[in-house]
Order: sequence, then structure tokens, then C-alpha cells
Amino acid sequence: MTDALDVFVSAHSFREKDLRDKTVVMIDVLRASSTMVTALHHGAKGVIPVGNMDEAGKISRNLDSESFLMSGEKNGVKIDGYDLTNSPLEHAADVVTGKTVILNTTNGTKAIDRADHADKILVGSFLNLDAVVKHLQDEKNEIVLVCAGWRGRLSFEDLLCAGNIIYELCSGNLSNTAADGAKVAFGLYEKFADDIENSIMSSNYAERLEGIVSKDDISYCCQRNELQNLPALNKGIITSLDDTAN
Repeated sequence: MTDALDVFVSAHSFREKDLRDKTVVMIDVLRASSTMVTALHHGAKGVIPVGNMDEAGKISRNLDSESFLMSGEKNGVKIDGYDLTNSPLEHAADVVTGKTVILNTTNGTKAIDRADHADKILVGSFLNLDAVVKHLQDEKNEIVLVCAGWRGRLSFEDLLCAGNIIYELCSGNLSNTAADGAKVAFGLYEKFADDIENSIMSSNYAERLEGIVSKDDISYCCQRNELQNLPALNKGIITSLDDTAN
């Protein structure tokens, strides 16, 4: 299983051919992945990931104003005129149930946009890690874990989550023939597995978010297996896998 698995450390570290005909799991722990998983768990009709504000505006003009919410951030800060920031805690049931969420983020939604040549795109986080692992155990395609990173750079928390997925897939015994990216992620998880939340709290990206994002937000994103849905992209809209045609 893990011999047919690779890891890319940011949304800018792969080429189109690296993902073609493969199953991609996009990981953006802080916070796009966590927000998507949470919004769908709480009854959102779907999440439309967009790469910029112009795209978000074009989509919103074709929808009934009562049917959608604009959600997102730029450098961690809520975008002017949007309904919500990219906080999973804001995407509560009384806010998102029955709504389509148009999500625009600095890293995660751009990673999905760049991965559009993959055969299948799933969304992974610590929150739904078990659901991701269960699905990948039966996956026929080669698997690529794409860490969103931060502006083309590695993000500790995304690589740590990728390592956790790999660790579970191989039951803690990674093959010597695994790809280098898988080995690096696996090793990172082995080192920090016993203290995930505090390790992420001291990461570079968490420090960048200090004063912008609440510690409750970051702490929530570090919780493992709180939710059991698996978001998947289908015709430009992310819904839970059971609701897609994939």
C-alpha cells in the first residue's frame, strides 16, 4: 500500500503529471481542510473551493442570495464582505445547514485548484483521519498526499497529519522502498505523535496566526477522529463521499 503512496510538502511542489490518474488527499490542517470537514458534518449542502475573490464573486452571482455563504480568509484575516472567516468553529449547524459554502483561502483551496488533474480529490485532516485511512485502504489508484503548506513552503502540521495517515495505513511499519516524501512524513509523526496539539501550537504557522485566530480554533483542528465524513470533489463542489458520484 505505502509503496504506491507519495507526499508533496506544498501546493507548489508538484507538476501536473505527478497527480494525473491518481487519488489525491489535500491536507490543510490550519484550517481549510478542518473547515470543510466540519461544515459538511454540520449539514452544509456543499463547499465550493475557489482560488481567488474574483472566482468567488462570479460563482455567487449565479446563486440565490439565501442559498450560500461566503467564507474565507487572506493571511488568516476575514475577507471584507464575507459572511464567515475560515474558522471551523464558525461553521456550526445553525449557520451552515442547507447552505452552499463558497470557500476562499490562502493555501488550501489553491492546492485543490492546482490538483485538478488528479483522478479523485479527497480532503483530509486530523478531524476525519480515520475516515481517510479507511477509504485509502481500499483505494485502487496510486495515492498522493498533498500538503497545502504556506505560500509554497512546508507547514509542519500538514506534514504531521500526512505522517499520521501513513502510519495508520502501514500499521506503524513503513517499507524501506517507500517514497522519500512518505518516509519524511512518517518519521515526523513518529517523533511528535505523543504530543500533537502542543507540537502544532509551537509550529511556525500557528505562531503566524497568533492574535488573529483563537487558540480554541487551533486546538479544535488538532483533535483526531472527531468526525467521520470524507469530503470529495465532484464537478467543482465538495460534498461528503457518500453524496458524490465518485
